[in-house]
Amino acid sequence: MSDTGLQADPRRWKALAFIGLAQLMVVLDATVVNIALPSAQHDLGISDGNRQWVITAYALAFGGLLLFGGRIADLWGRKRTFTVGLVGFALASALGGAAVNTPMLLGSRALQGVFGALLAPAALSLLAVMFTDAKERAKAFGIYGAIAGGGGAIGLILGGLLTEYLNWRWTFYVNIPFAAVAIAGAVLVIKEPTGSRNRNRLDIPGVLLVTSGLVSLVYAFTRAESDGWASGTTIGFFVAAAVLLGAFVLVESKVAAPLLPLRVVTERNRGGVYLSLGLAIIGMFGLFLFLTYYLQVVLGYSPVTSGLAFLPMVAGMITGSTQIGARLMTRVAPRLLMVPGFLTASVGMLILTQIDVGSSYPALILPGLILMGLGMGTAFMPAMSLSTHGVQPRDAGIASAMVNTSQQVGGAIGTALLNTIAASATTAYLASHAKDGSPQQLLQLQGMVHGFSTAIWWSFGILVLAAAAAGFLINTGKPDMSATGEGAAKEDAIPVMAH
Repeated sequence: MSDTGLQADPRRWKALAFIGLAQLMVVLDATVVNIALPSAQHDLGISDGNRQWVITAYALAFGGLLLFGGRIADLWGRKRTFTVGLVGFALASALGGAAVNTPMLLGSRALQGVFGALLAPAALSLLAVMFTDAKERAKAFGIYGAIAGGGGAIGLILGGLLTEYLNWRWTFYVNIPFAAVAIAGAVLVIKEPTGSRNRNRLDIPGVLLVTSGLVSLVYAFTRAESDGWASGTTIGFFVAAAVLLGAFVLVESKVAAPLLPLRVVTERNRGGVYLSLGLAIIGMFGLFLFLTYYLQVVLGYSPVTSGLAFLPMVAGMITGSTQIGARLMTRVAPRLLMVPGFLTASVGMLILTQIDVGSSYPALILPGLILMGLGMGTAFMPAMSLSTHGVQPRDAGIASAMVNTSQQVGGAIGTALLNTIAASATTAYLASHAKDGSPQQLLQLQGMVHGFSTAIWWSFGILVLAAAAAGFLINTGKPDMSATGEGAAKEDAIPVMAH
């Protein structure tokens, strides 16, 4: 690595602002459309059967192509990939805002996913190679972790405001100014360290296998939601996903220049991050969806009010990430933040299992959301930093893509899995209480809330499982404060922790 690559970039903190803005745009886009979807469906005449594809088209493209995007970032250069991703995402957003029919809207969402898959791993890997000092790295990843954790909830708030006071098209158009500012920052401020690219040939078989495997996996969960777990289509896609991903692992162990070097995921600390973070996101995304419907349909909140109801959770995430996680990460081992963080979030989830038709927001929902935010924020910050723990600079893009893949695939799986559980519980409740004599409207609401509560119980269990995965797999110690700056760079790695 050249001397240039050994010196900290004096503009790295300015660069963080623009990288964070781009990451916020990508993360909030996963949820900002949710609240706007009913309006878009009405305007464009989207059928009930096709409306899920507004969400699924984005998730399939994003989740399926993230590893490819990470490898492109290592090959092309992170700054170039970051800029291309921003430009493409802005153009796809403009197309979505101008959509005049269902195919145009679905196509724009798929394109957003494609360019998001370039943008997200490039953003995280830029941080990984620009911040080498352990204390600075903790602060940078604290900010990034807060954005990654809170972006989904911010999307719900922004979606409500834009839909109620403008119209659903602005949930797409709003990305354009975000992207324009981030592009200007990328051109003027971001400077990628030299000597950190991976110029090996692209592993085409690996790209095809992992992309088709992840798409099959996400699609299988989507079909389970609509067709049931036992349907031939659902089982067929699960089997296809297992075969394709198994073949991908086999190919990666044999080729000279793999898309995903197995060393990236077999290191137990990085593997522990990918697994525990993916599990946590499964539980968290389901909560967003259920609480949005609960607040609007059951409690009668407007889109804006229901969005604002998530603000305490966002505040908790920012506090947990920047004030707890970032301050303690240089003093304690990551698992001592991640395990308590996930468990605190699970306590918040446990409180929310108690919702009923007449629950009080201040007495029940508010404390649950605050604990969720504090716990997730505290756990997300060390998880984001640890995702590139000890990885070689040439693999930074693909390691960053793995943490994004675990989040995106986890979100898609969580939405489909927990939706299916909630729908089944609601159906069973309505069938068993049909002769109780309750008014039909009240019975429908009670059945819906019972379904939500059942799914949140599953989310609680999944968060406890995430804490167990982090506690069992992650064994690295606190950051080695002597392995920073030039000393760290000379080891030709991105060392974060000392064993």
